[in-house]
Amino acid sequence: MENNDLKNLPGVGPATANKLESAGLTTAEAIGVTPPKEIAEKTGIGFNTVLNIVSAAREKLGVDFITAEDLWKKRQDMLRCSTGSKNLNELLGGGIETQAMTELIGEYGVGKTQISLTLCVMVQLSVENGGLSGNAVYVDTEGTFIPERVYQIAEALGLDPHETLGNIFLARAYNSSHQSLLTEHLFKFCPENNVKLVVVDSMIGHFRGEYVGRENLSERQQKLNSQLHKLNRLTEAYNLAVVVTNQVQANPTAFFGDPNRPAGGNVMAHACTHRVYLRKGGKGTRIATIIDSPNLPESKTRFRITEKGVEDAEE
Repeated sequence: MENNDLKNLPGVGPATANKLESAGLTTAEAIGVTPPKEIAEKTGIGFNTVLNIVSAAREKLGVDFITAEDLWKKRQDMLRCSTGSKNLNELLGGGIETQAMTELIGEYGVGKTQISLTLCVMVQLSVENGGLSGNAVYVDTEGTFIPERVYQIAEALGLDPHETLGNIFLARAYNSSHQSLLTEHLFKFCPENNVKLVVVDSMIGHFRGEYVGRENLSERQQKLNSQLHKLNRLTEAYNLAVVVTNQVQANPTAFFGDPNRPAGGNVMAHACTHRVYLRKGGKGTRIATIIDSPNLPESKTRFRITEKGVEDAEE
């Protein structure tokens, strides 16, 4: 759709357009991928009116039944952002995909945040140089974003560190409700600020801290699932990449192999497109393993954390 002006949608006048825009639904793409019930609750617009607006948006965008050939053509617009490591890029099929959510899983100190910070720098490079020619949003739930580290990575790569920092938008989420509010705001913020990468570090931290005990597990998973689906809709609406980090939890029943398993259960497993498990290797290296992906083989590779961020491990 060439013109995303909401007023061009049937049934959307100035007042309705203002309500939609105030709710962060500034484009037909955003309306087309958002559930009508959610739009009605956010805007106060009548449900039947919302159904008509959503139907019109989807018709203009062609998001009804399509052929597999149409989907293949759409995926030709998909881009990949380099991680800085050739090995890690090859593992991921060329880099971090747009139109997809990539999950980085691992214990504390294995490099999840370091990869995320490196991607915030790399995404700003031109497409020809492995980037996405865009800016980054970093939703920090644990206080792990260190601007000095980004400065170091940018400087080591020969970039202007101050300009690089100026193209990363940081949001500190203080609880799961605040995190949810920030996620909803992304639908308006990303297209307005040429955001091509959204990082949530970590996705599940607040949920694990606030919803303690089995009696709260169902509510926790429902709210986590809602946020994950919004992030997935974001990737499709604006052809951007989402990277979420995830913690691990001990599995007391495991007598052999790795006793840790990803937190978040089946909700995280089903929502994320590509799941990458990180662990420490020998001689200061890290080992990345694809544990789930619709198109990437289950394989592993080594990389290293350096002043440049993420680099190949020396053989």
